Amino acid sequence: MTRAEIEEKVNQFLIDELEVDEDKIAPNALLKDDLGIDSLDFVDIVVIVERLFGFKIVPEEMQGVSTLQQFCDYIERKTTV
Repeated sequence: MTRAEIEEKVNQFLIDELEVDEDKIAPNALLKDDLGIDSLDFVDIVVIVERLFGFKIVPEEMQGVSTLQQFCDYIERKTTV
């Protein structure tokens, strides 16, 4: 899966399933502050990522992931292993 495909899938589920305003989606957008993703949304994200990308998010690996770009970097690393 290419980086562009990862970003497209992530952006689409943020818009469709978490109802994030499309105008707020940008690589440097902060997941919590800019996109409004809270701990309940994160539970949904875990399920969505497993369904779309085929791996489980490890919470410890997500430490330090605060922007949309870092989140896509994380998915890219996990899907190319």
